[in-house]
Amino acid sequence: MSIVVEGLLKNYGAQKAVNDISFSINKGEIVGFLGPNGAGKSTTMKMITGYIASDAGRAQVCGIDVSVDPINVKKKIGYLPEANPLYLDMYVREYLDFIAGVHKIVDKKKAIEDAIVLTGLTVEAKKKISQLSKGYKQRVGLAAALIHDPEVLILDEPTSGLDPNQIIEIRNVIKAQGKNKTVLFSSHILQEVEAICDRVIIINKGKIVADDQLKNLQNSKSDQFQVRVSFQENVNVELIEYLSAVVSVNIFSATDFLIATNDPDKVRKQLLELTIANDLNIISLQTESNSLENIFRELTK
Repeated sequence: MSIVVEGLLKNYGAQKAVNDISFSINKGEIVGFLGPNGAGKSTTMKMITGYIASDAGRAQVCGIDVSVDPINVKKKIGYLPEANPLYLDMYVREYLDFIAGVHKIVDKKKAIEDAIVLTGLTVEAKKKISQLSKGYKQRVGLAAALIHDPEVLILDEPTSGLDPNQIIEIRNVIKAQGKNKTVLFSSHILQEVEAICDRVIIINKGKIVADDQLKNLQNSKSDQFQVRVSFQENVNVELIEYLSAVVSVNIFSATDFLIATNDPDKVRKQLLELTIANDLNIISLQTESNSLENIFRELTK
Protein backbone atom coordinates (compact mmCIF):
# COMPACT_ATOMS: atom_id res chain seq x y z
CA MET A 1 0.00 0.00 0.00
CA SER A 2 1.29 3.47 -0.89
CA ILE A 3 -0.92 5.27 1.66
CA VAL A 4 -2.29 3.73 4.85
CA VAL A 5 -4.37 5.77 7.31
CA GLU A 6 -5.49 4.14 10.57
CA GLY A 7 -7.70 5.81 13.16
CA LEU A 8 -6.52 9.31 12.30
CA LEU A 9 -7.79 11.97 14.70
CA LYS A 10 -7.31 15.74 14.84
CA ASN A 11 -8.98 18.08 17.33
CA TYR A 12 -9.13 21.85 17.31
CA GLY A 13 -10.40 22.60 20.78
CA ALA A 14 -13.76 20.90 21.19
CA GLN A 15 -14.14 20.40 17.43
CA LYS A 16 -13.12 17.07 15.89
CA ALA A 17 -11.77 18.17 12.51
CA VAL A 18 -10.88 14.57 11.63
CA ASN A 19 -12.64 11.89 13.62
CA ASP A 20 -11.04 8.42 13.66
CA ILE A 21 -10.80 7.81 9.90
CA SER A 22 -9.09 4.88 8.16
CA PHE A 23 -8.40 4.04 4.51
CA SER A 24 -5.63 2.69 2.28
CA ILE A 25 -4.63 3.43 -1.32
CA ASN A 26 -2.66 1.18 -3.66
CA LYS A 27 0.00 2.21 -6.15
CA GLY A 28 -1.56 3.20 -9.47
CA GLU A 29 -4.85 4.35 -7.93
CA ILE A 30 -6.27 7.82 -8.55
CA VAL A 31 -8.62 8.54 -5.66
CA GLY A 32 -10.93 11.53 -5.36
CA PHE A 33 -11.19 12.90 -1.82
CA LEU A 34 -14.47 14.79 -1.48
CA GLY A 35 -16.41 16.62 1.18
CA PRO A 36 -18.07 19.96 1.98
CA ASN A 37 -16.00 22.92 3.14
CA GLY A 38 -14.77 22.23 6.66
CA ALA A 39 -15.27 18.46 6.36
CA GLY A 40 -11.61 17.67 7.15
CA LYS A 41 -10.13 17.03 3.69
CA SER A 42 -7.22 19.47 3.85
CA THR A 43 -6.49 18.58 7.47
CA THR A 44 -6.27 14.90 6.54
CA MET A 45 -3.95 15.66 3.63
CA LYS A 46 -1.70 17.76 5.84
CA MET A 47 -1.43 14.93 8.37
CA ILE A 48 -0.55 12.41 5.65
CA THR A 49 2.18 14.70 4.34
CA GLY A 50 3.53 15.42 7.82
CA TYR A 51 2.80 19.15 7.73
CA ILE A 52 0.69 18.88 10.87
CA ALA A 53 0.71 16.18 13.56
CA SER A 54 -2.27 13.98 14.34
CA ASP A 55 -3.68 13.71 17.86
CA ALA A 56 -4.17 9.95 17.50
CA GLY A 57 -3.88 7.20 14.92
CA ARG A 58 -1.16 6.93 12.31
CA ALA A 59 -0.43 7.53 8.64
CA GLN A 60 2.07 5.62 6.53
CA VAL A 61 3.42 6.53 3.10
CA CYS A 62 5.27 3.83 1.14
CA GLY A 63 5.67 1.88 4.38
CA ILE A 64 7.14 4.83 6.32
CA ASP A 65 5.36 6.11 9.41
CA VAL A 66 4.82 9.87 9.07
CA SER A 67 5.26 10.52 12.79
CA VAL A 68 8.50 8.49 12.96
CA ASP A 69 10.31 9.69 9.82
CA PRO A 70 8.55 12.76 8.34
CA ILE A 71 11.57 13.83 6.24
CA ASN A 72 11.70 10.59 4.27
CA VAL A 73 7.93 10.69 3.87
CA LYS A 74 8.21 14.15 2.27
CA LYS A 75 10.78 12.75 -0.18
CA LYS A 76 8.16 10.26 -1.36
CA ILE A 77 5.38 12.83 -1.75
CA GLY A 78 4.59 15.55 -4.24
CA TYR A 79 2.22 17.92 -2.44
CA LEU A 80 0.18 20.78 -3.86
CA PRO A 81 -1.62 22.47 -0.94
CA GLU A 82 -4.86 24.36 -1.41
CA ALA A 83 -3.22 27.73 -0.70
CA ASN A 84 -0.31 26.97 -3.10
CA PRO A 85 2.34 29.16 -1.41
CA LEU A 86 4.84 30.54 -3.93
CA TYR A 87 7.75 33.00 -3.88
CA LEU A 88 6.17 35.66 -6.09
CA ASP A 89 9.40 37.62 -6.67
CA MET A 90 11.14 34.59 -8.20
CA TYR A 91 11.07 33.70 -11.87
CA VAL A 92 9.42 30.39 -12.76
CA ARG A 93 12.68 28.56 -13.55
CA GLU A 94 14.39 30.18 -10.57
CA TYR A 95 11.68 28.91 -8.23
CA LEU A 96 11.74 25.39 -9.69
CA ASP A 97 15.55 25.40 -9.41
CA PHE A 98 15.15 26.24 -5.72
CA ILE A 99 12.67 23.38 -5.22
CA ALA A 100 14.93 20.99 -7.13
CA GLY A 101 17.79 22.02 -4.82
CA VAL A 102 15.67 21.29 -1.74
CA HIS A 103 15.10 17.78 -3.07
CA LYS A 104 18.83 17.44 -3.94
CA ILE A 105 18.13 16.52 -7.54
CA VAL A 106 21.37 15.77 -9.41
CA ASP A 107 20.33 16.83 -12.92
CA LYS A 108 18.33 19.90 -11.99
CA LYS A 109 18.20 21.37 -15.49
CA LYS A 110 16.52 18.29 -16.97
CA ALA A 111 14.11 17.97 -14.04
CA ILE A 112 13.08 21.62 -14.39
CA GLU A 113 12.49 21.42 -18.14
CA ASP A 114 10.57 18.15 -17.81
CA ALA A 115 8.29 19.69 -15.15
CA ILE A 116 7.73 22.83 -17.25
CA VAL A 117 6.78 20.85 -20.35
CA LEU A 118 4.61 18.39 -18.40
CA THR A 119 2.51 21.15 -16.80
CA GLY A 120 2.27 23.38 -19.89
CA LEU A 121 4.38 26.23 -18.49
CA THR A 122 6.68 26.67 -21.49
CA VAL A 123 5.16 29.93 -22.78
CA GLU A 124 5.26 31.52 -19.30
CA ALA A 125 8.54 30.06 -18.02
CA LYS A 126 10.54 33.29 -18.41
CA LYS A 127 8.17 35.37 -16.30
CA LYS A 128 8.17 36.25 -12.64
CA ILE A 129 5.59 34.24 -10.71
CA SER A 130 3.88 37.48 -9.66
CA GLN A 131 3.18 38.21 -13.35
CA LEU A 132 1.31 34.95 -13.90
CA SER A 133 -2.44 34.42 -13.89
CA LYS A 134 -3.94 32.35 -11.09
CA GLY A 135 -4.17 29.37 -13.41
CA TYR A 136 -0.48 29.50 -14.32
CA LYS A 137 0.49 29.97 -10.69
CA GLN A 138 -1.41 26.76 -10.03
CA ARG A 139 0.66 25.07 -12.73
CA VAL A 140 3.87 26.25 -11.07
CA GLY A 141 2.72 24.63 -7.82
CA LEU A 142 1.95 21.41 -9.68
CA ALA A 143 5.36 21.50 -11.40
CA ALA A 144 7.03 21.91 -8.00
CA ALA A 145 5.07 18.90 -6.71
CA LEU A 146 6.20 16.77 -9.67
CA ILE A 147 9.80 17.92 -10.07
CA HIS A 148 11.39 15.17 -7.91
CA ASP A 149 9.31 12.39 -9.54
CA PRO A 150 7.57 11.35 -6.30
CA GLU A 151 5.86 8.00 -5.76
CA VAL A 152 2.79 9.64 -4.23
CA LEU A 153 0.93 12.78 -5.33
CA ILE A 154 -1.35 14.61 -2.91
CA LEU A 155 -3.17 17.44 -4.65
CA ASP A 156 -5.56 19.75 -2.83
CA GLU A 157 -7.81 21.48 -5.39
CA PRO A 158 -5.29 21.15 -8.27
CA THR A 159 -7.59 22.68 -10.91
CA SER A 160 -8.52 25.74 -8.85
CA GLY A 161 -8.37 28.89 -10.99
CA LEU A 162 -7.97 27.09 -14.31
CA ASP A 163 -10.11 27.75 -17.37
CA PRO A 164 -11.91 24.81 -19.06
CA ASN A 165 -9.08 24.17 -21.54
CA GLN A 166 -6.47 24.25 -18.78
CA ILE A 167 -8.58 21.91 -16.64
CA ILE A 168 -8.56 19.31 -19.42
CA GLU A 169 -4.79 19.64 -19.80
CA ILE A 170 -4.14 19.22 -16.06
CA ARG A 171 -6.67 16.36 -15.96
CA ASN A 172 -4.59 14.57 -18.60
CA VAL A 173 -1.40 15.20 -16.59
CA ILE A 174 -2.99 13.71 -13.46
CA LYS A 175 -4.31 10.68 -15.36
CA ALA A 176 -0.88 10.07 -16.90
CA GLN A 177 0.82 10.34 -13.49
CA GLY A 178 -1.68 7.87 -12.07
CA LYS A 179 -0.34 5.08 -14.26
CA ASN A 180 2.73 4.63 -12.07
CA LYS A 181 2.05 6.80 -9.02
CA THR A 182 -0.52 6.95 -6.25
CA VAL A 183 -2.71 10.05 -6.55
CA LEU A 184 -5.00 11.43 -3.85
CA PHE A 185 -6.70 14.67 -4.84
CA SER A 186 -9.55 16.79 -3.64
CA SER A 187 -11.83 18.88 -5.80
CA HIS A 188 -15.15 20.67 -5.65
CA ILE A 189 -15.54 20.10 -9.40
CA LEU A 190 -17.34 16.76 -9.29
CA GLN A 191 -17.23 16.35 -13.07
CA GLU A 192 -13.43 16.31 -12.80
CA VAL A 193 -13.56 13.55 -10.22
CA GLU A 194 -15.90 11.51 -12.45
CA ALA A 195 -13.54 12.02 -15.40
CA ILE A 196 -10.32 11.09 -13.57
CA CYS A 197 -11.10 8.73 -10.69
CA ASP A 198 -12.14 5.12 -10.41
CA ARG A 199 -12.53 5.41 -6.64
CA VAL A 200 -13.98 8.08 -4.37
CA ILE A 201 -13.67 8.75 -0.64
CA ILE A 202 -16.28 11.15 0.77
CA ILE A 203 -15.76 12.75 4.19
CA ASN A 204 -18.34 14.72 6.15
CA LYS A 205 -17.93 16.35 9.57
CA GLY A 206 -14.60 14.60 10.05
CA LYS A 207 -15.86 11.08 9.32
CA ILE A 208 -15.76 8.95 6.16
CA VAL A 209 -19.28 8.43 4.82
CA ALA A 210 -18.33 6.61 1.60
CA ASP A 211 -15.27 4.77 0.25
CA ASP A 212 -15.88 2.75 -2.89
CA GLN A 213 -15.37 2.45 -6.63
CA LEU A 214 -17.23 5.24 -8.39
CA LYS A 215 -19.25 2.80 -10.50
CA ASN A 216 -20.37 0.96 -7.36
CA LEU A 217 -21.55 4.20 -5.77
CA GLN A 218 -23.41 5.19 -8.93
CA ASN A 219 -25.08 1.79 -9.21
CA SER A 220 -25.91 1.47 -5.53
CA LYS A 221 -29.54 1.42 -4.44
CA SER A 222 -30.93 4.91 -4.09
CA ASP A 223 -34.28 6.28 -2.96
CA GLN A 224 -34.62 8.14 -6.25
CA PHE A 225 -33.73 7.48 -9.86
CA GLN A 226 -33.55 9.73 -12.89
CA VAL A 227 -35.26 9.21 -16.23
CA ARG A 228 -34.43 11.53 -19.11
CA VAL A 229 -36.99 11.92 -21.88
CA SER A 230 -36.90 13.93 -25.10
CA PHE A 231 -39.99 14.52 -27.23
CA GLN A 232 -40.26 15.53 -30.85
CA GLU A 233 -42.98 18.04 -29.98
CA ASN A 234 -43.22 20.72 -27.29
CA VAL A 235 -44.85 19.24 -24.18
CA ASN A 236 -46.67 20.95 -21.33
CA VAL A 237 -44.71 19.94 -18.21
CA GLU A 238 -47.95 19.57 -16.26
CA LEU A 239 -48.76 16.46 -18.31
CA ILE A 240 -45.57 14.85 -16.99
CA GLU A 241 -45.96 16.12 -13.43
CA TYR A 242 -49.44 14.60 -13.32
CA LEU A 243 -48.04 11.04 -13.74
CA SER A 244 -48.27 9.13 -10.44
CA ALA A 245 -44.71 7.73 -10.63
CA VAL A 246 -43.14 11.18 -11.06
CA VAL A 247 -41.59 12.84 -7.98
CA SER A 248 -40.32 15.99 -9.71
CA VAL A 249 -39.40 17.28 -13.15
CA ASN A 250 -36.36 19.31 -14.19
CA ILE A 251 -37.05 21.22 -17.44
CA PHE A 252 -34.15 21.54 -19.89
CA SER A 253 -36.33 22.76 -22.76
CA ALA A 254 -39.90 22.47 -24.00
CA THR A 255 -39.03 19.03 -25.39
CA ASP A 256 -36.38 17.75 -22.95
CA PHE A 257 -37.02 16.76 -19.31
CA LEU A 258 -35.23 15.01 -16.44
CA ILE A 259 -37.63 13.15 -14.17
CA ALA A 260 -36.95 12.11 -10.58
CA THR A 261 -38.83 8.93 -9.65
CA ASN A 262 -38.85 6.08 -7.15
CA ASP A 263 -39.92 3.61 -9.84
CA PRO A 264 -38.14 4.15 -13.20
CA ASP A 265 -39.86 1.20 -14.90
CA LYS A 266 -43.31 2.51 -13.97
CA VAL A 267 -42.53 6.07 -15.09
CA ARG A 268 -41.24 4.79 -18.45
CA LYS A 269 -44.48 2.87 -18.96
CA GLN A 270 -46.55 5.93 -18.01
CA LEU A 271 -44.59 8.11 -20.43
CA LEU A 272 -45.32 5.70 -23.28
CA GLU A 273 -49.01 5.75 -22.37
CA LEU A 274 -48.84 9.56 -22.29
CA THR A 275 -47.49 9.68 -25.86
CA ILE A 276 -50.29 7.44 -27.14
CA ALA A 277 -53.01 9.44 -25.38
CA ASN A 278 -51.69 12.80 -26.60
CA ASP A 279 -50.33 11.84 -30.04
CA LEU A 280 -46.72 12.62 -29.05
CA ASN A 281 -43.43 11.12 -30.20
CA ILE A 282 -40.53 10.23 -27.91
CA ILE A 283 -37.07 10.69 -29.46
CA SER A 284 -35.13 9.23 -26.52
CA LEU A 285 -35.97 7.69 -23.16
CA GLN A 286 -33.31 6.48 -20.77
CA THR A 287 -32.67 5.85 -17.10
CA GLU A 288 -29.51 7.70 -16.03
CA SER A 289 -27.00 6.39 -13.51
CA ASN A 290 -26.92 8.15 -10.18
CA SER A 291 -24.63 11.16 -10.62
CA LEU A 292 -21.77 11.84 -8.24
CA GLU A 293 -23.43 15.18 -7.43
CA ASN A 294 -26.58 13.41 -6.23
CA ILE A 295 -24.53 10.90 -4.21
CA PHE A 296 -22.50 13.71 -2.65
CA ARG A 297 -25.60 15.69 -1.69
CA GLU A 298 -27.31 12.64 -0.25
CA LEU A 299 -24.32 11.70 1.93
CA THR A 300 -23.40 15.20 3.12
CA LYS A 301 -26.74 17.02 3.43
